[in-house]
Amino acid sequence: MGRSERRVKLASWGLVATLALLTACTQTAYLSQSIGGHLSLMAAAQPVDKLLAEPELAADLRERLLLSQRLRAYSVDTLKLPDNDSYRRYADLGRSAAVWNVVATPELGLTLKTWCYPVMGCVGYRGYFDRAEADAYAAQLRAEGLEVLVYGVPAYSTLGWSNFFGGDPLLNTFIKYPPGELAGMVFHELAHQVAYSADDTQFNESFATLVERRGADAWLQAQGSPAERAAYRLRMQRREQFRALTGDYRQRLAELYGSPQSEDSKRAGKAKLLQSLREDYGRLKAEAWGGDASYDGWFARANNASFALLAAYTDLTPAFDALLARQGHDWPHFYAEVKRLAALPKTERRSELLKQTGD
Repeated sequence: MGRSERRVKLASWGLVATLALLTACTQTAYLSQSIGGHLSLMAAAQPVDKLLAEPELAADLRERLLLSQRLRAYSVDTLKLPDNDSYRRYADLGRSAAVWNVVATPELGLTLKTWCYPVMGCVGYRGYFDRAEADAYAAQLRAEGLEVLVYGVPAYSTLGWSNFFGGDPLLNTFIKYPPGELAGMVFHELAHQVAYSADDTQFNESFATLVERRGADAWLQAQGSPAERAAYRLRMQRREQFRALTGDYRQRLAELYGSPQSEDSKRAGKAKLLQSLREDYGRLKAEAWGGDASYDGWFARANNASFALLAAYTDLTPAFDALLARQGHDWPHFYAEVKRLAALPKTERRSELLKQTGD
C-alpha cells in the first residue's frame, strides 16, 4: 500500500481529558486509550532546536531534522499553511506506526462503517495506539460478518488542538521518507488544521491530498535536487498507475454489488475480480515497474475495506485541484473557499464543490 494511501488521520483523537468528558460512557474505555496514547506521544517529543544542539545526534537524523525545518518554513512562507508549533518537535516512538487504524465494510459492499465522536464527527476508521487492541477489535468486526483492514498510520493531525501542548510532532515513523514524500506528509497534516468538516472524511482527506501533491511539487521545483525531483516523479507515476488499476476494479466491484445477482453469484464474481486484479498487478509490476514490490502488501490483503479506504483519499482531489486553479493558485483565496464549503451541509457542500469545478 502506498504511503499516501496509508495516511488516514485520527484527527482529534487522543487529545486531552476535557474531550473525554464530552464522550458518552460507552466510549470511555476507547477514549482512555486514545488520550493515554496521545499524551504519551506528546511527552516523548523534544524541540528540534534542542536536538540539533546535541553533538552526539546521529548524522542522518540531523540532516532530516534540518530538512524538516526548511519544509516547515516553506509551508508558512509559500503555501500559507499555519505558522504554529506543529512539526517543530520530534519524537522517536520506538515503533513502526503512530497508530493502527481499523476500517470495515460489508462483505458485498464498499461503504465504510463509521464511528462518531465529539468535535471530529463521524469518520470511517477507528484508531488504536496498541496494535494488539486494534487486532482484537478487528476480530470482533469480522465475527459480525464485516470485511476488515488493519493498517499502520505514520502520522495523524489533531487539527491544531495540540498546539497548546507543543503541536503535532515529527515522528520516527516518517522522518526518513524521501524528501518529496516527507514534504507531502508535513503539508498534508498541516492542511487539516486549515479546514475540516465533521462527518466528511472524503472531503477532508481529498483536500489535504491536493495540498500535499501541489505543495510537494512546488517545493521540489524550488528547492529539490534533479535526482530528488526525478525520484519523486517516478513514485508519483507509479502511484497514479496503482490508482488507475485499483479504481477500475473498484468500479467493477461496485457494479457487481449493485446488480440483481444472488449473493452467492456476487461472492463468486468478487473472487474472480480479485484474482484478475492480482494478475493485472503482477503484469504491471513485471512489465512497467521493473519488479518494484512497493505495493505487494496492498494487493496481498486487498478487500472491500481496502478499496473503500482509497476512495476517501482520491475521489474529490481532482475537484479541489480545479478549485485551486479557479482561485488563480492563490493559496489564501483557495483556503477561504474550502473553509466556506466545509461549513455547508454535506449534500450542499458536495454539490457546490462539483459545480464550481465544472463536474
